[in-house]
Amino acid sequence: MRRLMISDFDSQNGSMPPPVLRRRRPPRTAAVSVIIGLNVLVFLGWQASYFVPDLQPFMMGNFLVSTTHLLHGYVWTLVTAAFSHNEMWHLAINMIVLWSFGTVLERLWGARVFVTFYLVAAVVASISHCVVSSVFLGNGNIPALGASGAVSGLLLAYALYFPRHKILLFFVIPIPAVAAVLAFVGFDLWGLLAQSRGGGLPIGHGAHLGGALAGALMYFFYLRSAIPVPRAVARQPSPMGPRLSPDEAREFERIRLKVESLGPQALTPKEQAFLDRLRARVMGSSSV
Repeated sequence: MRRLMISDFDSQNGSMPPPVLRRRRPPRTAAVSVIIGLNVLVFLGWQASYFVPDLQPFMMGNFLVSTTHLLHGYVWTLVTAAFSHNEMWHLAINMIVLWSFGTVLERLWGARVFVTFYLVAAVVASISHCVVSSVFLGNGNIPALGASGAVSGLLLAYALYFPRHKILLFFVIPIPAVAAVLAFVGFDLWGLLAQSRGGGLPIGHGAHLGGALAGALMYFFYLRSAIPVPRAVARQPSPMGPRLSPDEAREFERIRLKVESLGPQALTPKEQAFLDRLRARVMGSSSV
């Protein structure tokens, strides 16, 4: 329920002025902000290592993951590598995607579940890279870094929660979330096959696929039942009121949640027109 701030009675006519809606701030997403901050700090550490040669062995030993590193006891790199970027474009892309989808999921799950999900996806992604590089590519010395595996898990979970929501493929093409994720998975499978033949791009396809798999498993075995997606509560329609189709009910619930979070001024013209049509149907049915 939104809070309505109502001033005192009008001293002249004893009537009450119209209530003033106070915009409610969206819930904070502290976990996403902290994760982005840690990634930026590690990135700055990599940049400093180019000017301080003694720092490079530390960064390479503690913020890259590979089978060789694990065999030498650097187990923590399963996590730290997922917070590590040494190129600006890599950091920027991952952090933009993390902010775009991670904030939605953190508000839905809460910070504790979100952090647990992110770390599990990161560890599984790192393990997948090591398995793929050692077994499938035959080279356990291939290092990897970046948040892409954990972010892939978030994207997969988002697509399962909101399969028809439009997202921008390659930041340009609007397509349903589930189709975009399938396209990314297909690209990683193709890339992994190309790498096995000695070609392909220097991308950790195994980490991407491992993170996505972790996201799917956590969704189906826990999140789907423990934290279901918010849906409109089905109510018995009034015999004098209009009936909403399932799509209309979902759209109305989505707009309602948006108004509660961001205020009515955040509605797009299309959303406002949808509410106007519903209002007209309600007024028309009540006048019968």
